[in-house]
Amino acid sequence: MDGLVNVLVTVAVVAIVIARQFRARAIDTDRRWWLLPVILAVVSLREPGILDADHRAESAVLLVAELFIGLVTGVGWGWTTRLWTAPDGVVWTKSSKASGAVWIVGIALRAGVFALGSALGVHQDSSALMLGLAGTLLVRGGILTWRARSVGAPSHPTPSRPAPAYGDDERSAWKERV
Repeated sequence: MDGLVNVLVTVAVVAIVIARQFRARAIDTDRRWWLLPVILAVVSLREPGILDADHRAESAVLLVAELFIGLVTGVGWGWTTRLWTAPDGVVWTKSSKASGAVWIVGIALRAGVFALGSALGVHQDSSALMLGLAGTLLVRGGILTWRARSVGAPSHPTPSRPAPAYGDDERSAWKERV
């Protein structure tokens, strides 16, 4: 696959993921949440230009940094996402403002890695970005699936409040009139 196609696929996947993360949606813990990340990883690893032939050590370090950033972003995203159980026992998810901050920091760090590689004269293929995204989605999916399974169904049929995600503020946004 050509580099431009990899970039377009990565941008499309990121756009879909970001658009979906801020809408409440049910989690199906039995579905294959790992399938898209595995496909992205396989596609990215098939590319011969994932490491720069002239700067193998430097490009390997940048690739490891990209993977690390992807994994940490996935962990942050998975733990800052709200989960709650509906009265019918279905577990729902929706990203919080903290999740958006995790994405912004992750993108900024990836841009920094790209800038560092450019400054070192290392050719960077889009496959590294796609592999980092695969790591992000895999870790996030695993954490959310694990959290959803641990939430379980409510013991009584009253609606439950969303479990706060890290970074959520428990205070009400409006003042109640007396």
